[in-house]
Amino acid sequence: MPDARRILVLYAHPAHDRSEVNRPLARATRRMQDITFVDLYSEYPTLEFDIDVEQDRLRAHDVIIFMFPMYWYSTPAILKEWQDLVLEYGFAYGTGGTALSGKTFLAALTTGGPETAYNAEGYNHFTIRELLAPLEQTASLCRMRFIAPFLLHSARRAAEEGRVGTHVAEWRQVLAALQSDRLDLEAAAKVSHLNADIDGLLKEEL
Repeated sequence: MPDARRILVLYAHPAHDRSEVNRPLARATRRMQDITFVDLYSEYPTLEFDIDVEQDRLRAHDVIIFMFPMYWYSTPAILKEWQDLVLEYGFAYGTGGTALSGKTFLAALTTGGPETAYNAEGYNHFTIRELLAPLEQTASLCRMRFIAPFLLHSARRAAEEGRVGTHVAEWRQVLAALQSDRLDLEAAAKVSHLNADIDGLLKEEL
């Protein structure tokens, strides 16, 4: 039996206490065994990152996950600052920058708008995969494998519509599949989002 793949979740929510979806997702992630969960706003309230600690965390894990609510079609500010300072030349990319080579990267995110808003005809004009292109290219530059996001639209209505429990259960399923290397990464790179068909992305058990 191969060793479990090591997962690092970098969580960024500037209003965690008011979150109806990301907060239970974070709680469920913390409760899973052998997953490193880092609340960036809690750990670095002044945005003064310990670069050595952050780079060591990246080296020590096989799967890197950004968990966040979408803010203005991008990540919250702390995640952009983290990228600017931690993903250094010679470490993450460029000459000698192979520390992240071969690792898997994905985003677990929520949006306030409905799914219908995220296409060429919708009021946001672009799909989530298109809006995540900067993260996908970052992963590519760092020689990581980018797979589809884990996604929940209309997060503001999710609790009243009773969708949060199912979403958290699906997230735990994705994490478990990543840990056990049962997620078909090639197929997972091609779908719009992982929770469109999680069961269809799982490898057959040997």
